[in-house]
Amino acid sequence: MMDVKWLAGTALLLLATPAFAGTTSVYRTAPADPRAITVRGVGDGRADDSAAIQQAIDAAAAGGKGGVVFLPSGRYRISRTIFVRSAVRLFGVGATRPEILLADNSAGFASGVAAMVSFTGEDQYQVGKAPVPPRTSVPFDPSIFDATSSTFYSALSNVDFRIGAGNAGAVAVRFRVAQHGYLRHADFHIGSGLAGVYQAGNAFENLRFFGGRYGIMSEKTSPAWQFTLLDSEFSGQRDAAIREHEVDLTLVNVVIRDTPVGIEIDRGYSDSLWGKHVRFEKVTRAGIVVSNEGSVFTQIGFDNAVAVDTPTFVRFRGSGKTVAGSGARYRVSDFSYGLKLPALGAIGDYATDVAMTPLTRTPARPARAIRAMPPVRDWANVHDLGVKGDDETDDTAALQRAIDTHRVLYFPTGRYRVTDTIRLRPDTVLIALHPGLTHLYLADATPAFMGVGGPKALIESAKGGDAIVSGLGLWTGGVNPRATALLWKAGETSMVNDVKIQGGGGTALTKGSPIGFGDPRARFDGQYPSIWVTDGGGGTFAALWSPNTLASAGFHVSNTSTPGHVYQLSAEHHYRAEIVLDHVANWEFLAPQTEQEVRDGVDAISTEIRHSRNILFANYHGYRVTRSIKPMDAAIKLYESGDIRFRNVHVNAESGFASCDAKGCGTFLRASKYPVENAIKDITGGQEVREREFARLDVPAVPAPRVSAPAAVEKLADGFYSIAGGAADANGKLYFIDRHFQRIHGWSKREGLSIVAEAPLDPVNLMVDRSGRLLVLSSAGRDATVYSIDPAKPADVRVIAPTAIAESGPANRDAATVLPVNVWENGEFADRIDPVSYQYPTMADLFAAKMGEAKAAQYVSPDGSLALPAFRVWNQGPDDHQGWRWSDTLNANGFVAARPGERVVLTNASENRTYSGLVGAQGRVTDLKPVADRGGESVARDAAGRLYVANGQVFVYDAGGALVRRIDVPDRPLQLVIGGPDNHTLFILTHHALYATAI
Repeated sequence: MMDVKWLAGTALLLLATPAFAGTTSVYRTAPADPRAITVRGVGDGRADDSAAIQQAIDAAAAGGKGGVVFLPSGRYRISRTIFVRSAVRLFGVGATRPEILLADNSAGFASGVAAMVSFTGEDQYQVGKAPVPPRTSVPFDPSIFDATSSTFYSALSNVDFRIGAGNAGAVAVRFRVAQHGYLRHADFHIGSGLAGVYQAGNAFENLRFFGGRYGIMSEKTSPAWQFTLLDSEFSGQRDAAIREHEVDLTLVNVVIRDTPVGIEIDRGYSDSLWGKHVRFEKVTRAGIVVSNEGSVFTQIGFDNAVAVDTPTFVRFRGSGKTVAGSGARYRVSDFSYGLKLPALGAIGDYATDVAMTPLTRTPARPARAIRAMPPVRDWANVHDLGVKGDDETDDTAALQRAIDTHRVLYFPTGRYRVTDTIRLRPDTVLIALHPGLTHLYLADATPAFMGVGGPKALIESAKGGDAIVSGLGLWTGGVNPRATALLWKAGETSMVNDVKIQGGGGTALTKGSPIGFGDPRARFDGQYPSIWVTDGGGGTFAALWSPNTLASAGFHVSNTSTPGHVYQLSAEHHYRAEIVLDHVANWEFLAPQTEQEVRDGVDAISTEIRHSRNILFANYHGYRVTRSIKPMDAAIKLYESGDIRFRNVHVNAESGFASCDAKGCGTFLRASKYPVENAIKDITGGQEVREREFARLDVPAVPAPRVSAPAAVEKLADGFYSIAGGAADANGKLYFIDRHFQRIHGWSKREGLSIVAEAPLDPVNLMVDRSGRLLVLSSAGRDATVYSIDPAKPADVRVIAPTAIAESGPANRDAATVLPVNVWENGEFADRIDPVSYQYPTMADLFAAKMGEAKAAQYVSPDGSLALPAFRVWNQGPDDHQGWRWSDTLNANGFVAARPGERVVLTNASENRTYSGLVGAQGRVTDLKPVADRGGESVARDAAGRLYVANGQVFVYDAGGALVRRIDVPDRPLQLVIGGPDNHTLFILTHHALYATAI
């Protein structure tokens, strides 16, 4: 039952809340834009305006590329979910902020999770129906596509929300979007509701949350990138201000007050949580509740947090341990929990670091991270100044004249073509509202940008000024080798916000500004960096996306010690490096994300740091797509650099998608066979960081010299492209696959290295049956193929057809079940919350459910000794070798086998733990029990029950699960196989070399 006294108290609290800058309408008048759509609702708080708002949004989205919608001042009552289509941006305009209102006891909002406004996506994989329609729409609509990793530019700004009584399941906004999506300048009066925001994405700024059960409630974002919350406040939540898991939460200048818990990480889950200038006031139970201790994915850090009347700063859910506050007021200048690396080249261990001091008085709140924009009355519309933006006119002279004569310029939606550098004054402000539809661009082969020469900017700032560029898309054309989109020399108070570098994902251009990738002159890696901060430049850089493959880097900083603050940068798809720092000091990167694609990123690294110092990276994501086909040694490389602080580092190569095929709809998780081998490589000192998930590493100003340890393993062979998928026969001979060259190799002490087979049969993984034949899983064919060959007669290829498991004859009952040695499963992309209890299944629950799934068919070896369950295969692209195939068996580094009734050991890489499970009928594995606190690429078990786990190095556990020693290998171990004479050899497969050691 709802607590009436609580509601009344909350109402009084809201009435008594002091005025705050966030309540002011940011857009007091509507900027003039002939392409914008204005909502024609009643706005009196009584009439149902649902249809009017939806109609305006649909009109803006009609062209397929999104648009701008203005919602005038007023109170807009809605009775059903409003769907904001892809790339539509909704702005409140008028002297007062418009408010979207859910009346008392609105039908459909009393239970479960029900969204007032839901940001939707598109048919991302062109499957014809929504694979996972969000269950949060009122009424439920199975045709709605949830926002996805390709939902770009969607936004809402300057609109408030209010939830009336009797709406216990209501959430104001569902916002699971990708790059260039944001919520800004909004108050959420949640009242009886569940949360202000459910499923957060990308970046939020200047929000206030009042009451409700939670302010924000979220899982992993749709692209699995970070979520950043800036300059915001929470007050009076009943359970917690923020409840989340795996959202990679980054907080800057956030206040949480009058609530039992500040930030709660869900039971059984991890998160990379980083906070700077976070304040906790009257948080009675704990500032932060941390779950899943002892997981590499649990990474918690704070820089300069302040607490008032908050007795417990951190509470650990599992162990019950706490980090107590220091008096009524205290400052936490530094806090870190998670895997801590003592030095470059070292393996980490779990640690809690706290630097806390009591305060005699409460300090003033820091200045906002994001500068306020000039009021709309100061905006000079470039159309009124002779700038056309019609995709045909050369606007260079008119635009430069406008900049020279006006401080603040507004660009309505359009394409603005220029032929020379646009030079800003020190105090210039350029404003647009939609970077996907408002472009400043160069046509191909613009003469001033051709030939050999130094960098020439599309936009160049004045040195040392406080200029602002916001909301624009910048495109340097496909054939302009001297071009850099933004050459930034402005000072620390300058800002670049919500700017998209066109040319990569999410680009929608026209005939006047083609991408030009079909032009042979459009050379990948053939332009200067897209965003180049240099010559003493600095400032704030927020919510940027820089994916132009034609540029040498997405974000390049050089020759500056002026402080720089980077929030939620996405730099992707470059050939060499995504982020480059060269002779840089005093910069921080909070929530930077990089991505290397399969063709344009196989040789690229995430970040290159040269001759730099006093740098902070926090909540860092270095991602390599699952489709990668080539090994890479490191994500981050250091050259002559030190005094660098890494906090909450996540270097990964797994992903998932929601899709449909003839077998139905669902979500699929996959892990790459080619993630980077090391998170960091110090080229100068020769040290590597094998841990790819960690909470803390300090690189000193002068790194310690490398000390080489005696080799613990013997190199047997090298020169491979990338080897995996190995198994040993009854005599201990090893067979393994170099997939790139479609070769199956053998190795034994007597014979050395041999080539067993090299027919173009796309081998991926293999096992050896009782007769000595190889059972080979191939990526050929839409659903993959399984065949058997005799190592002595490799031309004897017998394709094995899948058979229904229920129809398998008695000869197969004793067959060993073949299973992937490493599996990834953590429940991405589908709402997993229980609509009654509001609890989530834990990651261990999801892993158990996956492994317990029955398989309908299997591939049985010719001698009947092996049975490989037919794991579901997901496909993208054509059916030939150019298409992509994923399954748990195709993505595994190798196989393990056990008979039904026996126990098998395998790793769950999404938890980084190793499990033992009972093999049952139809390929099921049940009764899963953790047996080692690490789990990465693979695991092997010897006759004595010892476990050998590949996770950066080889970790050896006794039969009771205690870590007894570590075997260091020159290269990152990928698969471990026990074989050799009498099974006393541990074979260690790495990408390029084969090693062994006696056990």
